[in-house]
Amino acid sequence: MDLNLLRALDALLQENSVTRAAERLGTSPAAASRMLAKLRRAAGDPLLVRAGQEMVPTPRALELRDEVSALLLRSDALFVPSASFDVAGLHRTFTIQASDLLLTGLAATLIDHIHAEAPHVNVVFLAETMEGGPALRQGHADLELGVLGHLDPETREETLTRMRILAVARQGHPLFDAPIDARRFAEADHVGISRLGKRHGPIDTALAQQGLRRRVSVVVPSYTSAMLLAANSDLVSLTLGEWLVETITALGLCTFPIPLALPVVEIGMAWHPRNTADHAHRWFRDHVRAVVLGSMDGGM
Repeated sequence: MDLNLLRALDALLQENSVTRAAERLGTSPAAASRMLAKLRRAAGDPLLVRAGQEMVPTPRALELRDEVSALLLRSDALFVPSASFDVAGLHRTFTIQASDLLLTGLAATLIDHIHAEAPHVNVVFLAETMEGGPALRQGHADLELGVLGHLDPETREETLTRMRILAVARQGHPLFDAPIDARRFAEADHVGISRLGKRHGPIDTALAQQGLRRRVSVVVPSYTSAMLLAANSDLVSLTLGEWLVETITALGLCTFPIPLALPVVEIGMAWHPRNTADHAHRWFRDHVRAVVLGSMDGGM
């Protein structure tokens, strides 16, 4: 059955008149009469029959009248924008895929902000090992936060901030005994950071352009392990921006600019388009955005 006929059936049963039903539907009496004929065939019942100068509903029509009206109301409600949701009563778990560096710098503040408005919301952080896979598409993650660039074609993304790559070494490191130029920077032993075990990156490319080469004596999968190594050795590590000051100081580390022309790093968030219009997901994205911008202000 053509479901568009349900609206015609509702008008006919409410008006008990082809002419008035046509006016209600914004069509001609002839078109309304044709729709009534289709409805009679579909229902196997005349639905409306003439009684003198009027038309009256059959018993079958009376059975259908309230049911059809209620069905149309429910169908119309499907596409009415939902009312603003109850944030305080929200019970939901959001999952973020992020590096340990971002987790260290943002998680505590984000949880405080979230629980101030929605005490029943939980946040799960996933490791970057899921990067490059369909975590957002398959619903394993609500947001991906960090350096983006391997996303599925349909994925929505938003750049949040841009940050410089900084070097970090323990307090009292011999590098700090004199100005740090590209040559002295290259002569130090370095910690490489790569989940895939790569030893070469943008720093090595920039050094090669000056005829220099550094020694990456150890490669670790995360910024956290790299900074812990640097805190207990003469290895030089990396961090993003100047936004983990308390953590870096607590580890006995100092940051310094890398004496090379390096591109800035874009930090963004990505999500699957099925969540774009969801009130709760949009509320969560707003908080993530605010925390990132607030925590990384001055990262450049």
